[in-house]
Amino acid sequence: GGRVNGWVLIGAALAGGAGAGLRYLVDVLVIGGRSARFPLGILVVNVTGSFALGLLTGLGAALAGTELAWVLGVGLLGGYTTFSTVSVESALLMRAGEARRGWMNALVTLVLGVAAAAAGVALGSAF
Repeated sequence: GGRVNGWVLIGAALAGGAGAGLRYLVDVLVIGGRSARFPLGILVVNVTGSFALGLLTGLGAALAGTELAWVLGVGLLGGYTTFSTVSVESALLMRAGEARRGWMNALVTLVLGVAAAAAGVALGSAF
């Protein structure tokens, strides 16, 4: 149906906020306060988030269409991962004369993210 459960919407919004906070925490822990010439923290966030969403998707038989799947997938992992940050960081690297690093960031994020998602789906499907 087209009707949205208010509690699922609230849960997804709260989980999205938690995911964004977790993204910040992981990014800070990975870069460890160092000035980074490559956005490794956000790469780790997006690859782990892709794996987690793949795992959730692979577990689909048990979770498909459930309220928990919406809260975790759309909310938590939607707030955790960030395509826009990868795009901006890549563009800023290019603008700063670091075109090679900018393209590498975009390409490595795409390749590793898809591979992590595929691994997550495979693992989740095994259960």
